[in-house]
Formats: sequence, C-alpha cells, structure tokens
Amino acid sequence: MPSELPWERPLGAVPLGDGTARFRVFSLEHEPTLVVGDVAHVMESEGHGTWTAVVEAGAGDDYVYEMDGVRLPDPHTRLQPAGLRGPSRVVDPRAWTWGDQAWDGVALEDLVVYELHVGTFTEAGTFDAVIPHLSELAELGVTAVELMPIADFPGRRGWGYDGVYIWAAHEAYGGPDGLQRLVDAAHRLGIGVILDLVLNHVGASGEQAMRAFGPYFTDKYSTFWGGAINYDDEWSGPVREWAIQAAEMWVRDLHLDGLRLDAIHAIFDGGVEHLVAELTRRVHAERWRALVIAESGLNDPKVVRDAAAGGWGCDAAWADDVHHAVRTLVTDEHEGYYAEFGTIGDLVHALRDPHVHDGSWSAFRKRRFGAPAHGCPPERFVVFDQNHDQVGNRAFGDRLPHAARPLAAFCTLLSPYTPMLFMGEEYGEDAPFQFFTDHIDEEIATATRDGRRREFASFASFAGEEVPDPQAVATFEASKLTREGDPALRELYVELLRARRALPRGPVDDVRADPEARLVRVRRGDYTLIMNFSDVEQVVPSEAARTLVLATHDAARLRADGHVILPPLAGALTAGVRAGDRVPSGGGVV
Repeated sequence: MPSELPWERPLGAVPLGDGTARFRVFSLEHEPTLVVGDVAHVMESEGHGTWTAVVEAGAGDDYVYEMDGVRLPDPHTRLQPAGLRGPSRVVDPRAWTWGDQAWDGVALEDLVVYELHVGTFTEAGTFDAVIPHLSELAELGVTAVELMPIADFPGRRGWGYDGVYIWAAHEAYGGPDGLQRLVDAAHRLGIGVILDLVLNHVGASGEQAMRAFGPYFTDKYSTFWGGAINYDDEWSGPVREWAIQAAEMWVRDLHLDGLRLDAIHAIFDGGVEHLVAELTRRVHAERWRALVIAESGLNDPKVVRDAAAGGWGCDAAWADDVHHAVRTLVTDEHEGYYAEFGTIGDLVHALRDPHVHDGSWSAFRKRRFGAPAHGCPPERFVVFDQNHDQVGNRAFGDRLPHAARPLAAFCTLLSPYTPMLFMGEEYGEDAPFQFFTDHIDEEIATATRDGRRREFASFASFAGEEVPDPQAVATFEASKLTREGDPALRELYVELLRARRALPRGPVDDVRADPEARLVRVRRGDYTLIMNFSDVEQVVPSEAARTLVLATHDAARLRADGHVILPPLAGALTAGVRAGDRVPSGGGVV
C-alpha cells in the first residue's frame, strides 16, 4: 500500500472532544493563518502544501483562513452562516441525537424515489418544513426522497447546481442541524434520503476563492457551466480528496442513504481509477448500504457495471432515453433532442433496454452514441416522466399536459426500472418549476438573465409571454407547490405503486406493439400492461387476461372474451389469474 499523503488525512475542521479542534487545509502557494473568532493561529506544514493546526475551538465557532491579507472560507466548510463570502463555522456531528438505530437503509430493488427541491417544496422552504409531509409520501409508496443540491450556493434561493462549498448544507434551508433532523425523521418513517451532489463544477461566484488555495480547476477540459474540476492534472490529489471525503462525510455523519452524482459525463478524469469509481468504492466502504446513483449522459453501461467487470460500480444511473420515449408518445413534442424519439418502436426498445441510443446513429449529436445495457439488471436504471430538468429547463417551467399524466405515470411506475417521481406530480400539481437564481455578483446575474432570455426567445415570442426573470423573487415564489390538484390522480399513483410491488422483478418477459394502432403490450409474469397512445378508443385482444387490476381511465373495461377496451391515452394492467385470486388491487370483468 502506498504511503499516506497528508491531504489523504481528514480535511476540514474536526472537533476532538477535549475543547480543541483540528484544522487541516491544502494551500499550495500561500501559508495560511487560521483565524478562529478574533484569534490568529500559526499553522504547521505537513508537506505537499498541506497545513494543520490543533487549537481551542468547538461547535459554533466561526473561522477563516487568511492568506496575503485576504480572509477566505474553508473549502471543506460544513456551514456558512453568513453566506458564501462569510466565515466558516465548526460543526460537531457528535452533538446530534439520532433515533434511527433500527434503520437499515433501502435496498435498490425496493427504491421508489421522490425528487424534491427544499426551497419550493413548502412555503417555509426548509428541511424542518419537509418533515410534516413525509408521512404522506410513505402512504403514497415512496421509499426515498432525493434532495436537489443543498451545497452552499450564492444568495438564499436557487436550484443548487451552482453550489460552491460541497461539504456545507445551505444555511437558508436550516444548515446541517436541520438536515440531520430531516434524515432522522425520514428514517423513523421508513424513508431513505438521497442527496444530489455536484462534482463537475462549482458556481462562478466561488471560483476565485477556491483558486486561492490551489489548482482546483484545469484548462485541460471545459464544461458548459464553469471551469472543469482538476481530477487528473498536477496537484489533483487534494482536489480528489475534497470531493471524495465530502461524499464520505454525507453518508457517515448525516446518515444519508445515497448520493445522486450530477452530470458525471462532465467529470473528466484520465487516471487509473476514475473519480466516480473511486468515490463509489469509498462510499460503499463507509456505509455499505449507501447507494451511488449517476446522472450520466454517456449511455455507457460501464457506469453501473461492477469494478470486477471493468465498470465504475455505481448502483444505478438515470435513463433519460426512457423519459424521451414516453414523453414524445404522450405529447406532440419533437424539438431538440426529442426529435430523435417519438415512435412506438422507441418505447419497445426502451422497455427491453434503457439505452435507445445503444451505438446507433444520433442525428442530434451527428455521431454514433451509446452502447447496449445487456446484462445490467433493470433496477440499476432510474426512470421518470418528470424531473427538475425536464420541467425546469423549459422556457416557462411547465409540467406535463393533464391528459398525458396518467399514461406517462403508468409507463414509468410499472416499468421494470427504478421509478422516480418529481415533487407534486402524484396529485397533478400545476405550479411550474421555473429556473430561479439569487446571484450575489451583478455581472453573473445579468449574464444569467440575458442568457435565459436569448435561449428561449423564440418560445417567448410564440407564447406571447416574457421568459421569467431567474433573478426575480416572483419566479421563485411561482415555483412553490400549491398542493392543489386531483385526488383521483393521487389515488391512481397509490394503486400503481401498490401494483408495482406485486409485479415480478427483473426484465420484462415480452413486449409486443402495433405501431399503426399505437398500441403496446408488455408481459411481466402473469401480468400484462396494455397502453393505448392513440387519440381514439381501441379494443385490444388480451386472451390471457382474467382480471382488470387497474386502469388509468374509468372507461377502461375488460370484456368476458379477454379483450380490453381502452380510451385514448390510457393504460390498463391485467392479470392472468382467476377472479378471487390475490391481485394487487381491485378489478373485474364486463
């Protein structure tokens, strides 16, 4: 085993339990002075640009590092009580009281994810305000909530993907204390908590502060959002530890059940072990039941293949192709990357293999793209009919059309893959989820506002509306859930998730389609999913059906001859068992 390098020891501020705390930071070109409160402390060099000090300090004490007369937060800060450019605060996880000793995590095959944005999920927009709604999610059938990024970001409101301090829970949400209370409450109700972690860039408002400590960024690569993080160039070791120790911290100290890694295709690493693979390995070593889920724009099965098979070992990956295949069938959208989807054949492919682009030609990318996911268990792919991207990255943040929602939910929740819901979709929330920011630098705020308007200029012209200003408080407020919707839709979600638990696990047994009629039938053990994507009622032969388990439309019927009457844009689940046999929910024959 190679000898330990100094930055591979625990970074950041660590209370030692005797009235002192150890501070360790990487600073390559400057000798930092640790300032706790008003007291300055000389730091000792451990070599390789790493500095440490053990001084009187404890939970609640504020501190900064002073370099060349400039005071800066700790790159490993756990809390920024006054925002990005204020001091860091010492946090002691041992002070927290936990009641989740009996909690054992959520198995991947039981995962039903609910993605939410803390700031807009409730009127208060805090971790504590989420807690009263957890029981509703448990009753729905949700087994884990996924929090959009909470790493400290500029201002008070934002999506979180411009976070800077990846160890710090956003102060406006309640900081690490509030997050601990949320996780503990969720575990008591049998719900796991997954955190969206952004490791491909940091928000532009914090780049300068990070650069003062060393080469956190590299010019070898570039990202759409900001400077690429240095994971494989000179002095990349401390940067890798900054990222990986943060991941370890979240699952160890906050008892998180998993991490969702944002846009791993923008995490560039040409080293022997890719950062994603190393992070996954070490997170699993820290807490073996913790899940690592990747958002991957690669369509490459290596992301979820085990390390022994040459993969990166992630437990699961988002499967955007499945979303695109469903959305383009239940709506008339075919612009941008949706232009490559929209046929019944795409959905048939997606139900057998989540990578519709599996090495085939991509007209959008103008190259071959992806590889088949052969041999990868279906639960290793997360599917959805809405998420923060597919709603929020639209000009007005509008959700799926009403008529499309039941069938879209039917397709995703009864698929063989791991399902994810976006907050509010289960009851038909109509409030948009718009793009909102609170940049503290006027230049960045102006660039964000102007860029958004340019991007969607044609949409605004067509709609006769102005694209919402991301910096306006009103844009943020408009995105808060109203909790007004359709109780019948929520009941359908309950039935779908109940039925899902009765379906056999593993790949689908068979998929048949009639492209002209826009019909799809999927067999899963004794159950058959029948989907009508046309705009007319259809009678669908289903000789094996003896029971109509559920349907997305009240007018759906199962005839005595086994044929199913399906209204437009509707789905039905039938069972090939005799009436009276145990099925997941009520049904009958007409």
